Amino acid sequence: MKNDTVDKLVIFLAKRDGIDKLVKTFQYVSKLVHWHTEATHPEIANRIKQWEVASGLSRKAFRTGRFLTGFNALRRSPGSTPTFKFLAVLANAGEMVYFFFDHFLWLSRIGTLDPKLARKMSFISAFGESFGYIFFIISDFIIIKEGLEAEKKLVTSKEESKDAKESIRKIKADRVMRLMAVAANVADLVIGVADIEPNPFCNHAVTLGISGLVSAWAGWYRNWPS
Repeated sequence: MKNDTVDKLVIFLAKRDGIDKLVKTFQYVSKLVHWHTEATHPEIANRIKQWEVASGLSRKAFRTGRFLTGFNALRRSPGSTPTFKFLAVLANAGEMVYFFFDHFLWLSRIGTLDPKLARKMSFISAFGESFGYIFFIISDFIIIKEGLEAEKKLVTSKEESKDAKESIRKIKADRVMRLMAVAANVADLVIGVADIEPNPFCNHAVTLGISGLVSAWAGWYRNWPS
């Protein structure tokens, strides 16, 4: 029997990435609601702020050990060409720094470690995150470009075989997934820059809220069971 929406939701929420994207949605919806209600309903805004903070801390707890994902990716499948291997090393190294130091940021935020460490850990974590995302984005754009060229060759060859049509379908599906990944990484890069180099645009609640939701919903799309 084919999985219905409830089956797919159960599968989605059973994944660590699935529950992370749900709680990330809570985190950034609450950030936008807090911004909207802060001036007119301060009591409600304070409660919403607590939801935002709790969601952010919960996500950090869920990501315990996540830095090993990047290590394993480099160990098992670093890339098909020297260029992709180079990009994979830089991208995954940045992500590993991000997730590793995120542990210390979480512990300092909840008071287990000195709360004064939080700012430094946040900077290191955000720097690693932003560094890694730049190279993930470059890798995805290269693969998208290669996919467009391969699709063009198949279309111009006017081959009507079942294999050709299936190849084009797979290229298009992969392109959509990679564009979702680029959207998520660009949005998270904006959030990272807000930590590294605070500025009025990146640190505005609306910018952070929209960026967080773009990243979360792109993640929903990529992780939703087919």
